[in-house]
Amino acid sequence: QAQLVESGGGLVQPGGSLRLSCAASGFTFSRYAMNWYRQAPGKERELVAAITSTGGITNYADSVKGRFTISRDNSKNTVYLQMNSLKPEDTAAYYCNAVWYTKYWGQGTQVTVSS
Repeated sequence: QAQLVESGGGLVQPGGSLRLSCAASGFTFSRYAMNWYRQAPGKERELVAAITSTGGITNYADSVKGRFTISRDNSKNTVYLQMNSLKPEDTAAYYCNAVWYTKYWGQGTQVTVSS
């Protein structure tokens, strides 16, 4: 049974950092591109960052470029999102997503940026 489990969310002050992790199980992680999405209350889910199956190519939403870094460790079946210089507008539930011939979603982890 395929599963994605996010962790690392929490409350952080503006300008702070968090590192999200997404642990995968039940499927061949190294074949899947991985994405991080976020959804704020009352807003649509948006793609934040993406990484190819090998980790060779990454892409970011304009709103997070230069602040967020996506990475993966295929030996640990885990994808990460390092978030620096956090802003209140980064507050959202963050979800990881695996894509190949099918898609899997995690349950999400809440990130709140507030003083």
